[in-house]
Amino acid sequence: MAALQKLNAGIIVLFLTIISLIVIYPLLYVIASAFTPGNSIADMPIVPFTSGFTLDNFTHLFNNTNYPLWFMNTLQVAVATSIGTMFVASLGAYTFSRFRFAFKKTFMVSMLVLQVFPSFIGMIAIFVILFRFGLLDNLWGLVLVYLAGNTPFNTWLMKSYLDTIPRSMDEAARIDGASHLRTFLTIIMPMAKPIIIFLLITSFTGPWMDFILPQMVLRSPANHTLAMGLFSFITDRRNDFTTFAAGSIIIAVPFVVFFVATQKMLITSLGAGAVKE
Repeated sequence: MAALQKLNAGIIVLFLTIISLIVIYPLLYVIASAFTPGNSIADMPIVPFTSGFTLDNFTHLFNNTNYPLWFMNTLQVAVATSIGTMFVASLGAYTFSRFRFAFKKTFMVSMLVLQVFPSFIGMIAIFVILFRFGLLDNLWGLVLVYLAGNTPFNTWLMKSYLDTIPRSMDEAARIDGASHLRTFLTIIMPMAKPIIIFLLITSFTGPWMDFILPQMVLRSPANHTLAMGLFSFITDRRNDFTTFAAGSIIIAVPFVVFFVATQKMLITSLGAGAVKE
């Protein structure tokens, strides 16, 4: 029996090791490529970090490409989308959670149904609307598209959290003379901090990594985002994989640092919701 258990444990360890290598190797390969001399992916060694070490790829990225401009464009879109989503979803969720009005359930179900359909179904309509309003090839037009796509699900998510906050908090504030807006800003928002942080993070990561919508909306090189700019390094007409790898690492570093620094806080805050009344 003991031998059988050791055999099973060995098989499990071997299986998990193989899966780990399959997952880690592509990441390690990209990291190694960013510091490897050369340009083409065909010149990259199969074993990472065996063909020398250089920082020329990062120097080339910042000095000979528009990477800083792409970074700022993407940062502008991601921050505006994150803040806008938090503001719109919070107000909508507070309205649905605290007020009673006609067709309330109909509106909620409609938002959920809209979220079921993938975004690419409405791409032609999005293109036409942005063209009619003069927002094509405009970063703020892209922000509006992301904001519209994020609002339904995030409103549902925010409402579910606000429903756990006792209504007695609102009533106490109203007795003290606070308006609905002041109650929302000074009572509800601080208590909903965990879900707000979660919405800010998830709303930021989407625009930061997206390629399809920017490719459709943006046209001029001055408005390109990071995904569009990095993709231009590995097209059929250009094979600059090491520069692509260097840019990819820089994109990922802020997220890794942020999640490592706030991991404990996020887990604690998400598990410390208000007690349901």
